[in-house]
Amino acid sequence: MAMKVITTDPQRSAVMRAVKSQDTTTEMIVRRLVHGLGFRYRLHRKELPGKPDLVFPSRRKVIFVHGCFWHGHDCSRGARKPKSNVDYWHAKIARNVERDGRNNSLLQKAGWDVMMVWECDTKMANRENLVARLEAFLNPAV
Repeated sequence: MAMKVITTDPQRSAVMRAVKSQDTTTEMIVRRLVHGLGFRYRLHRKELPGKPDLVFPSRRKVIFVHGCFWHGHDCSRGARKPKSNVDYWHAKIARNVERDGRNNSLLQKAGWDVMMVWECDTKMANRENLVARLEAFLNPAV
């Protein structure tokens, strides 16, 4: 039986500060897959709405790599509910989802194609499907 770990506010703060927004494990997996397919990209272009994780300027395409919990995905990991400070986290995730939608709209209006890759898409069981989706998104229509 697993023992429940109780964290104090300073411990929780330290854990939350350690959560990265760039160069995450999930993002690195996607970057390796895209590179392995022969595509080259730019990272985190600040001049684009939402600072997309991967930018393909000549193709006018961007890829966002989102953590399921942080961006409110509808998978089992994204559906997890925090046990403490519930109101704060519910509002935080709702703001993230709203901001993501706004950034996608701005990019599309500016002529960019947008792809979302979720953390759960990068799991080994889903990897083959992800590679096919990446290739279909990045290859020009024939």
